[in-house]
Amino acid sequence: MEKIIKGRAWLFGDDIDTDVIIPGKYLRTTDMQVFGDHAMEGVDPDFPEKVQKGDVIIADNNFGCGSSREQAPLALKYAGVSCVVAKTFGRIFFRNAINVGLPLMEADVDCSEGDTVEIDLVEGTVKVNDKTFNGNKLPGFLLGILTDGGLVAHRKAEQQRHG
Repeated sequence: MEKIIKGRAWLFGDDIDTDVIIPGKYLRTTDMQVFGDHAMEGVDPDFPEKVQKGDVIIADNNFGCGSSREQAPLALKYAGVSCVVAKTFGRIFFRNAINVGLPLMEADVDCSEGDTVEIDLVEGTVKVNDKTFNGNKLPGFLLGILTDGGLVAHRKAEQQRHG
Protein backbone atom coordinates (compact mmCIF):
# COMPACT_ATOMS: atom_id res chain seq x y z
CA MET A 1 0.00 0.00 0.00
CA GLU A 2 1.27 3.42 -0.95
CA LYS A 3 1.18 6.16 1.70
CA ILE A 4 0.24 8.63 -1.08
CA ILE A 5 -2.67 7.46 -3.22
CA LYS A 6 -3.52 9.27 -6.42
CA GLY A 7 -6.60 8.47 -8.47
CA ARG A 8 -9.72 9.56 -10.30
CA ALA A 9 -12.74 10.38 -8.12
CA TRP A 10 -16.10 8.61 -8.22
CA LEU A 11 -18.76 10.37 -6.14
CA PHE A 12 -21.44 8.74 -4.00
CA GLY A 13 -23.86 10.23 -1.48
CA ASP A 14 -25.09 9.30 1.99
CA ASP A 15 -25.97 5.87 3.34
CA ILE A 16 -24.30 3.67 0.71
CA ASP A 17 -24.94 0.33 2.35
CA THR A 18 -23.17 -2.96 1.89
CA ASP A 19 -26.16 -4.35 -0.05
CA VAL A 20 -25.56 -1.89 -2.90
CA ILE A 21 -21.76 -2.16 -2.68
CA ILE A 22 -22.09 -5.89 -3.43
CA PRO A 23 -25.64 -7.21 -3.90
CA GLY A 24 -26.49 -10.39 -2.01
CA LYS A 25 -27.04 -12.50 -5.11
CA TYR A 26 -23.25 -12.53 -5.67
CA LEU A 27 -22.26 -13.66 -2.18
CA ARG A 28 -22.29 -17.41 -2.84
CA THR A 29 -19.04 -17.38 -4.79
CA THR A 30 -15.49 -17.68 -3.51
CA ASP A 31 -14.14 -15.99 -6.65
CA MET A 32 -13.06 -12.56 -5.46
CA GLN A 33 -13.06 -11.17 -9.00
CA VAL A 34 -16.82 -11.81 -9.20
CA PHE A 35 -17.19 -9.36 -6.31
CA GLY A 36 -15.09 -6.80 -8.18
CA ASP A 37 -17.08 -7.35 -11.37
CA HIS A 38 -20.28 -6.36 -9.55
CA ALA A 39 -19.00 -3.66 -7.15
CA MET A 40 -21.42 -0.76 -6.59
CA GLU A 41 -23.83 -2.40 -9.05
CA GLY A 42 -26.72 -1.79 -6.64
CA VAL A 43 -26.32 1.99 -6.91
CA ASP A 44 -24.59 2.39 -10.30
CA PRO A 45 -24.97 -0.65 -12.59
CA ASP A 46 -22.27 0.70 -14.95
CA PHE A 47 -19.67 1.28 -12.22
CA PRO A 48 -17.82 -2.04 -12.74
CA GLU A 49 -17.23 -1.18 -16.41
CA LYS A 50 -16.22 2.44 -15.72
CA VAL A 51 -13.92 2.08 -12.71
CA GLN A 52 -10.22 1.69 -13.39
CA LYS A 53 -7.40 0.39 -11.22
CA GLY A 54 -6.34 3.13 -8.81
CA ASP A 55 -9.62 5.05 -8.84
CA VAL A 56 -10.94 6.51 -5.58
CA ILE A 57 -14.45 6.67 -4.11
CA ILE A 58 -15.44 9.96 -2.48
CA ALA A 59 -18.65 9.65 -0.45
CA ASP A 60 -20.77 11.49 2.04
CA ASN A 61 -22.00 10.15 5.40
CA ASN A 62 -22.36 6.55 6.58
CA PHE A 63 -20.56 4.79 3.72
CA GLY A 64 -20.68 1.02 4.21
CA CYS A 65 -23.59 0.96 6.61
CA GLY A 66 -25.79 -2.12 6.83
CA SER A 67 -24.66 -5.69 7.19
CA SER A 68 -21.29 -6.89 8.35
CA ARG A 69 -20.45 -8.57 5.05
CA GLU A 70 -16.72 -8.55 4.52
CA GLN A 71 -17.35 -8.97 0.79
CA ALA A 72 -18.22 -5.25 0.47
CA PRO A 73 -14.68 -3.89 0.90
CA LEU A 74 -13.34 -6.91 -1.02
CA ALA A 75 -15.61 -6.00 -3.95
CA LEU A 76 -14.20 -2.47 -4.04
CA LYS A 77 -10.62 -3.72 -3.75
CA TYR A 78 -11.06 -6.26 -6.56
CA ALA A 79 -12.80 -3.64 -8.71
CA GLY A 80 -9.55 -1.65 -8.55
CA VAL A 81 -10.58 1.03 -6.04
CA SER A 82 -7.41 2.21 -4.29
CA CYS A 83 -9.05 4.13 -1.45
CA VAL A 84 -12.44 5.21 -0.10
CA VAL A 85 -12.80 8.68 1.40
CA ALA A 86 -16.08 9.46 3.15
CA LYS A 87 -17.37 11.95 5.69
CA THR A 88 -18.21 8.98 7.93
CA PHE A 89 -18.18 5.18 7.63
CA GLY A 90 -20.25 2.37 9.03
CA ARG A 91 -17.97 1.11 11.80
CA ILE A 92 -18.03 -2.55 10.78
CA PHE A 93 -17.27 -1.63 7.16
CA PHE A 94 -14.39 0.55 8.36
CA ARG A 95 -12.79 -2.31 10.25
CA ASN A 96 -13.48 -4.85 7.50
CA ALA A 97 -11.79 -2.53 5.00
CA ILE A 98 -8.68 -2.33 7.18
CA ASN A 99 -8.74 -6.10 7.66
CA VAL A 100 -8.76 -6.77 3.89
CA GLY A 101 -6.21 -4.03 3.14
CA LEU A 102 -8.50 -1.42 1.54
CA PRO A 103 -7.27 2.06 2.55
CA LEU A 104 -9.82 4.60 3.73
CA MET A 105 -10.03 8.00 5.33
CA GLU A 106 -12.72 10.05 6.99
CA ALA A 107 -12.73 13.50 5.39
CA ASP A 108 -15.23 15.99 3.99
CA VAL A 109 -13.98 16.49 0.43
CA ASP A 110 -15.46 18.85 -2.15
CA CYS A 111 -14.66 17.69 -5.67
CA SER A 112 -16.24 16.76 -8.97
CA GLU A 113 -16.50 13.29 -10.41
CA GLY A 114 -13.44 12.57 -12.51
CA ASP A 115 -11.17 14.97 -10.59
CA THR A 116 -7.75 13.64 -9.70
CA VAL A 117 -7.41 13.37 -5.93
CA GLU A 118 -4.24 12.81 -3.93
CA ILE A 119 -4.66 11.15 -0.54
CA ASP A 120 -1.90 11.23 2.06
CA LEU A 121 -2.80 8.56 4.61
CA VAL A 122 0.03 9.50 6.97
CA GLU A 123 -0.81 13.22 7.08
CA GLY A 124 -4.58 12.68 6.84
CA THR A 125 -5.07 15.01 3.87
CA VAL A 126 -6.81 14.93 0.51
CA LYS A 127 -5.70 17.31 -2.23
CA VAL A 128 -7.96 18.21 -5.14
CA ASN A 129 -6.69 20.77 -7.62
CA ASP A 130 -5.43 23.65 -5.44
CA LYS A 131 -7.44 22.72 -2.33
CA THR A 132 -6.38 20.57 0.62
CA PHE A 133 -8.95 18.92 2.88
CA ASN A 134 -7.99 17.64 6.32
CA GLY A 135 -9.24 14.25 7.38
CA ASN A 136 -8.73 11.88 10.26
CA LYS A 137 -5.24 10.42 10.44
CA LEU A 138 -5.20 6.68 10.88
CA PRO A 139 -3.35 5.46 13.96
CA GLY A 140 0.03 3.87 13.31
CA PHE A 141 -1.14 0.34 14.05
CA LEU A 142 -3.90 0.60 11.40
CA LEU A 143 -1.43 2.05 8.88
CA GLY A 144 0.80 -0.93 9.65
CA ILE A 145 -2.01 -3.36 8.86
CA LEU A 146 -2.75 -1.54 5.59
CA THR A 147 0.94 -1.37 4.65
CA ASP A 148 1.21 -5.14 5.04
CA GLY A 149 -1.90 -5.69 2.87
CA GLY A 150 -4.50 -6.49 5.53
CA LEU A 151 -4.79 -8.20 8.89
CA VAL A 152 -3.83 -11.75 7.86
CA ALA A 153 -0.79 -10.54 5.91
CA HIS A 154 0.11 -8.25 8.82
CA ARG A 155 0.03 -11.11 11.33
CA LYS A 156 2.26 -13.20 9.05
CA ALA A 157 4.66 -10.28 8.60
CA GLU A 158 4.73 -9.74 12.38
CA GLN A 159 5.63 -13.38 12.93
CA GLN A 160 8.47 -13.13 10.40
CA ARG A 161 9.75 -9.88 11.91
CA HIS A 162 9.70 -11.22 15.46
CA GLY A 163 10.59 -14.84 14.75
